[in-house]
Amino acid sequence: MIEGERIIPINIEDEMRGAYIDYSMSVIISRALPDVRDGLKPVHRRVLYGMSELGVSYNKAYKKSARIVGEVLGKYHPHGDSSVYETMVRMAQEWSLRYPLVDGQGNYGSIDGDSPAAMRYTEARLKRIADELLNDLDKNTVDFVPNFDDSLKEPSVMPAKFPNLLVNGTSGIAVGMATNMAPHNLTEVVNGIMAFIDNRDITIAELMEFITAPDFPTGGIIYGYDGVKAAFETGRGRVLMRGKAIFETTPSGKEQIIVTEIPYMVNKASMIEKTAALINEKKIEGISDLRDESDRDGLRVVYDLKRDAIPNVVLNNLYKYTQLQSSFGVNNVALVGGRPMTLNLKDLIKYFVDHRHEVVIRRTQYELDEAKKRAHILEGLLIALDNLDEVISLIRSSRDPEIARNGLMERFNLSELQARAILDMRLQRLTGLERDKIVQEYEEIMKLIDYLTEILNNEDLRMQIIKDELTDIRDRYGDARRTTIEASMGDLSYEDMIPEENMVITISHQGYIKRTSLNEYRSQSRGGIGSRGVAASKESDFTEHLFIASTHHHMLFFTEFGKVFWLKVYEIPEGGKTTKGRAIQNIINIEKEDKVRAVINVHDLKNQDFVLNHNLVFCTEQGTIKKTILEAYSRPRTNGINAITINEGDRLLDVQLTTGNSEVVIALGSGRAIRFNESQVRLMGRNAAGVRGVTLAGPDDKVVGMVCVEDMQTELLVVSESGYGKRSKLDEYRITNRGGKGVKTLNVTEKTGKLVAIKGVVDGDDLMIINRSGITIRLRVADIRVIGRATQGVRLIKLNEGDRISSVAKIEMENEEEIVLLESELKPEDSLQPENMIDPVNDPEEQPDNDSDEPEITEEL
Repeated sequence: MIEGERIIPINIEDEMRGAYIDYSMSVIISRALPDVRDGLKPVHRRVLYGMSELGVSYNKAYKKSARIVGEVLGKYHPHGDSSVYETMVRMAQEWSLRYPLVDGQGNYGSIDGDSPAAMRYTEARLKRIADELLNDLDKNTVDFVPNFDDSLKEPSVMPAKFPNLLVNGTSGIAVGMATNMAPHNLTEVVNGIMAFIDNRDITIAELMEFITAPDFPTGGIIYGYDGVKAAFETGRGRVLMRGKAIFETTPSGKEQIIVTEIPYMVNKASMIEKTAALINEKKIEGISDLRDESDRDGLRVVYDLKRDAIPNVVLNNLYKYTQLQSSFGVNNVALVGGRPMTLNLKDLIKYFVDHRHEVVIRRTQYELDEAKKRAHILEGLLIALDNLDEVISLIRSSRDPEIARNGLMERFNLSELQARAILDMRLQRLTGLERDKIVQEYEEIMKLIDYLTEILNNEDLRMQIIKDELTDIRDRYGDARRTTIEASMGDLSYEDMIPEENMVITISHQGYIKRTSLNEYRSQSRGGIGSRGVAASKESDFTEHLFIASTHHHMLFFTEFGKVFWLKVYEIPEGGKTTKGRAIQNIINIEKEDKVRAVINVHDLKNQDFVLNHNLVFCTEQGTIKKTILEAYSRPRTNGINAITINEGDRLLDVQLTTGNSEVVIALGSGRAIRFNESQVRLMGRNAAGVRGVTLAGPDDKVVGMVCVEDMQTELLVVSESGYGKRSKLDEYRITNRGGKGVKTLNVTEKTGKLVAIKGVVDGDDLMIINRSGITIRLRVADIRVIGRATQGVRLIKLNEGDRISSVAKIEMENEEEIVLLESELKPEDSLQPENMIDPVNDPEEQPDNDSDEPEITEEL
């Protein structure tokens, strides 16, 4: 051991614990967390103070950034030069701070993440709003502390006329804690602070009427308010941000998505690069080109869309998969009295108001002390002027200033300060006019002293001063919000990517399914030959089911074996009118031999009021009927469930949604129909087989359709396989008991063919008729005459030899716009020809037939 050296054994665990705690507190207090009073970290405060001391105010010339950095490093911040320069750069970036504090000249980086130029190339000065943070520093408003080497003093906090922490926010990572505070709109914040001053018991909810949400410098959209509310109430919350986009159409007809604002802290270049990668990987579809057209006039990112892309769907996919939507995790941690605390909105306002209140008191006290000093001097000058000759004589007779000063103090009972002021007085002050000025100044000083004394004695007056200063700040620097708020909120699901629109869903005889936009179809006059509606199919295949539904609805698929499966309409593959579709077995787990026989369109299966007050009425080809509450089918399963027990030799034909008050009409292929009240069928369990609904006319007869009617104004429309149809009043079908043979509904002849469909219609409906060769025609129900139920009807569609009607669907047109396709889209063979049009008034085939009703037979299964 060297002589005089001491070795003290210590526990390494204790030493490391103490050293780490000291390091942690140093990071927390002196580096990473802002002070709640001025919203500045030490490095920000030192940069602003150093620039102020260097004289680079908003109305002075710019100085080289290297000069400023050297000033700050040498006097106040003994760390790396990059820490100071990067701090100054960020305070100058308009996309980083809501209200920038530094006015930079030169390359200060970009929103694309480009680095700023070296400090030797750029220049800077303070922004005018930064002066409001530094104002009154020279009036003893804040405490000054020694710098790192005790050679200078620096402010421990800024006077801060405006709440910088709220309006500009901050972020930082300390040891064991972090802060991430959002910026807000200055006008809103000032209004909220004034409301707090007027009512100290104001609630956070009431403050939120003034301060609505964060206001980011890059604009964008705040999507959802729950995170904002949580952040204001607790100091922690997750704010979901979205870029702002508009849709445009080029002169050539190409649709575009134009992004004009992006979320806060998002790197635009990185966002575009990652989006391009997702497009190449086919994770985002519908975009043909992506480019950045941003310039000095503003941000502009252009997404060119493919012709078949839906802009809303593409935009929602961009929100889901790219940084066009991101979140801001609010964590309001700041130093309060040197200790880190998590603060809510009211806390942040309270501590700022308390700070400003202290600043006003200290400033007023300083100004009062200075005013009293000046008044004291003026009193001495007035005494000298009142005794001017004697004062001059005393001064002339004195050997030196020291003797003159002491003589004045003894003769006129003056203080040393007053005596020095008299000796320093210029001869011109002896004139009468100058004496009047001294008297006037003394009177004004005394009034000022009274006013300053009143401020110190009146808290309400001090609060009014704070409000007046804030109002001035708001009027000079306040602006409109940049970030808009959308109240809807929720995690994006795939369903959010899909716009709601009506679709035509078709299922072929061999089980191919697709959905097509309803806009691809057009209305035609009755009697036309129609336009091509499905792909030219094999002789053995034809469209068997056709119906209309919204993309967000639930579809319940009932198969002829009595099972039910669930799908959302948007899950059905989309295709054009002439596409084949996709095998339904590839979409739902239906057995190979099974076929979909009925589909129910339900808006929401989770609505208990709806599912408990609606029933499903089942009908089979052999005339069996069953009624079960909808709630029994409201829990979707991937593999489906049993919907009804089907007897051997039978199969499910149709399922209808009812409210319990319907009239049920069941039609047979033989041309007969039965009508009875739904109440005649009791509610049964999901696995029940049902009861007899109608008696068939023979072994070759079968049920072709069921109509459940609640509106008694509904008319019954029947269609035969040869294209004949008609409308009849519901009253022409008398109510009978369930299970009977029914009455004649169509005069079935060789010309008409067997009955294939029955529908309940009104004048506002349209019909979609499709035959086995794939030709469709859309016509208005109002164009079909109402005639007796025992007639054979009129021709609705002209069929080629050997062709037959396969499916009829009703389209409710109440809220649907008229749809017209250009004639140029039709092939020559699809266009309307005069010989295809048939006049229902002069149609020779519209002739009544006498009907002899047979007695009803009721039989319970």
